[in-house]
Amino acid sequence: MGSEGPEEFAALEGRLRQLPAALNDKLHALDGWAALEAAKAEFFGPNGALTAVSKGIGNLPKDWRPKMGKVLNEIRGQLEVALEKARKRIEEDEIVAKLGKRPDPTLTAAEGKAGLRHPLSIVLRRVVEIFHRMGFSVAEASEIETEWHCFDALNMPATHAARDSMDTFFLPDDAQVANVEKHESGDGRYLLRTHTTSVQIREFIKGTLPLRVIAPGRVFRRDTVNATHSANFHQCDVVHVDRQVSVRDLKDTIDFLLCNLFGQSVETRFRPSFFPFTEPSFEVDLRSPDLGKLSGTWIEIFGCGMIHPKVFQAVGIDPDQWSGQAWGIGIERIAMLLYGIDDVRHFYRNDERFLRQFN
Repeated sequence: MGSEGPEEFAALEGRLRQLPAALNDKLHALDGWAALEAAKAEFFGPNGALTAVSKGIGNLPKDWRPKMGKVLNEIRGQLEVALEKARKRIEEDEIVAKLGKRPDPTLTAAEGKAGLRHPLSIVLRRVVEIFHRMGFSVAEASEIETEWHCFDALNMPATHAARDSMDTFFLPDDAQVANVEKHESGDGRYLLRTHTTSVQIREFIKGTLPLRVIAPGRVFRRDTVNATHSANFHQCDVVHVDRQVSVRDLKDTIDFLLCNLFGQSVETRFRPSFFPFTEPSFEVDLRSPDLGKLSGTWIEIFGCGMIHPKVFQAVGIDPDQWSGQAWGIGIERIAMLLYGIDDVRHFYRNDERFLRQFN
């Protein structure tokens, strides 16, 4: 192109065509951001090589200026691409420097830390193992439940305190949950279950009797979080239904569990209480010489009772033919007593220093 125009055009074009090679020579030896900025100024700055050529376009004949403008834009693009590549290279070099030396893949891998069980998982596994020895199987259900399964079927009328919205996490009235079946009445909202006792209702509906199941799982209540309360915690509901289940069977089952958890020296006692889904109902206390500062003290641990006839009637079971025991264990409560922990929040803080003590 230069041979076809004025000498001035050829001279300017020659200077432009030399710039990419000159810039690449400088960029090849760059070792940092300051050097990159200096190279950029040498070509694009007010006194830079590209700027000087741009100023010379005004001295060309008017008809040749657009042609030189195209050449100028072409060379400018090449220079910008070269600078961008240099910028990425410097950035990658900085990252590599921070990462350190490249590892040798032929070396033996360093031994890493193995994952360990959470203390609540340890206690829950112990509980499940003990119940397996007594012939119980594990039943599970969704953490989302319906009002009927969680309250109505368990003999809790609409005015019961447990149904107050301040105690329960309710889903919006128009919520749709595909994998949680409502009762045939279709009444009630969805909620986050407040206890795993609702699982026994779903087991009763299956109609397979006699029945020995435990229902471990997470439950939710709108409690103020403190040392002894949490908005979510873990329970294990226990249900045994047969032709002639009695309070004696209830006491024997509880004693077997607690003796295997806390040792043969543990003592237990029943105190009369009230739960809408059991009759009679009891609070269970235990006393043991091996509980640290709580040794020798009677401690309330959970509630229990014989399944209320109205619960059986709600699910179509004849209470004159069948009887059963039902009770719920707080896994956090058991773990706190076993390990001498005085704040339930420790279980949820993911502090590895705390969690590794139990493995």
